[in-house]
Amino acid sequence: MIVVTGSNGFIGSNLIRNLNALGISDILAVDNHDNKELKKNVKDCQIKEQQGIKDFLESIKKGQINPSELKAIFHQGACSDTMEWDAEYLFEVNLLYSKELLNFCLENLIPFIYASSASVYGSGTQFEEKLENESPINLYAYSKYLFDQNVRQYLGKNKSQIVGLRYFNVYGPNEAHKDGMASVAYHLHQQLKTSEQVNLFKGSDGFGDGEQRRDFIHVDDVVNVNLWFMDNPEVSGIFNVGTGKSQTFNEVANAVIEWNQKGHINYIDFPEKLKGAYQSFTEADIGALRKAGYSQDFLDVNTGVKKYLDALSGWPKNEY
Repeated sequence: MIVVTGSNGFIGSNLIRNLNALGISDILAVDNHDNKELKKNVKDCQIKEQQGIKDFLESIKKGQINPSELKAIFHQGACSDTMEWDAEYLFEVNLLYSKELLNFCLENLIPFIYASSASVYGSGTQFEEKLENESPINLYAYSKYLFDQNVRQYLGKNKSQIVGLRYFNVYGPNEAHKDGMASVAYHLHQQLKTSEQVNLFKGSDGFGDGEQRRDFIHVDDVVNVNLWFMDNPEVSGIFNVGTGKSQTFNEVANAVIEWNQKGHINYIDFPEKLKGAYQSFTEADIGALRKAGYSQDFLDVNTGVKKYLDALSGWPKNEY
């Protein structure tokens, strides 16, 4: 059996969909299954069992889950709101919960593949997986950073796989529930449904209007990386998951406009609340990922955004 936490969310649901495509349906889906919007993401997926987060942890503590039956745990469940300022909630969900799962996996030699975040690099310009490059600028990033630090103490001594994946800017199907935290591609596409323009921030941190750069990666590429690690349990470590090439917000907007065959870019003032807590540039150093053996190519923005919008037009029931 494979466990997927955050199973009904953005990356978790895409992971399950791809596991199903490989003929794997012996899956324990862990999430808030009372959330009807999230349930839409997996309504057509093949899942053997489902549990709530607290029930899953209780099952582990009571010995109701047989560790020998678990092939891997994909820990995708977390608070992903970078603007969340409730420290107690963030650290309970992103740190303490993760620690419990990690300890369970280490004790029982179960491969543990978890979602970290590129936000740990803060406003820095070096994105290699080294402590000196990490400087989180908000509580969300700090919660991810603390768990990565917890993991590092075991690397090199672990007898079972531990993999942390630092996702950069992920976009793709099944993200509508994220509201304000959904990708820029999603938001720009929504804007063109009711307007002839898309809004981007004016210049900041030395970048021109819409020229802030991020490493945008399609969710299919993220899933492929997860599955590669499952198939290579001898590999452990913390790895960046991006394309290795930053692209501008203008490029994303132009891809959305081209797909919709209408629209133009409007630049709006940079929000005061984001000043000092915004990454104007990210670009994954994927040297460690390549050295580990992952060799697949990644979609660029022009190709990936259009693939995403094609999927949106064909999956209205999953997105709305």
